[in-house]
Amino acid sequence: QVQLMESGGGSVQAGGSLRLSCTASGYIGPYYCAAWFRQVPGGQREPVASIDIDSDGHGDDEKYTRSSKGRFTISKEDSNSMPYLQMNMLRPEDSGIYYCAASGDTFCWSRHFETGAKYDYWGQGTQVTVSS
Repeated sequence: QVQLMESGGGSVQAGGSLRLSCTASGYIGPYYCAAWFRQVPGGQREPVASIDIDSDGHGDDEKYTRSSKGRFTISKEDSNSMPYLQMNMLRPEDSGIYYCAASGDTFCWSRHFETGAKYDYWGQGTQVTVSS
C-alpha cells in the first residue's frame, strides 16, 4: 500500500512563504498524477495544484486553480521525490489543512480536476495558518 505524509506546514504572516513537502512509501505506478488540496473548517477538500509525473520521475503539465496561480508552484526536487508545493505571497484565506494526493494515471488536471476522478492515495494533512 502507498502511504503519503505531508510536512512543512506552520504559522506565517501574510506575505510570507511556506514550502510543503510530501513523502511517499510504496509504489504508485510507472507514471502518476500528484496534487495538493486545501480544506478549511467545515468545507470540502479543494484542489490547489496538479502535476503529471512521467515514467522517469519528471514532472510536467503543472496546473493551478485561480487563487493559487502566480503565487504557488508545484514541482519536484528530484526524480525520486514527490512534488512539493511552494507557496509565496500567502494570504489569510490560504489558511487550512493541506493534503498531498496521488493516483496512478495521466492527464491529471483534466481527469481529476475537470472530470472529477478520485485520487487513490492521500496524506493525513498539514496545517497552514496565515495571519494578517
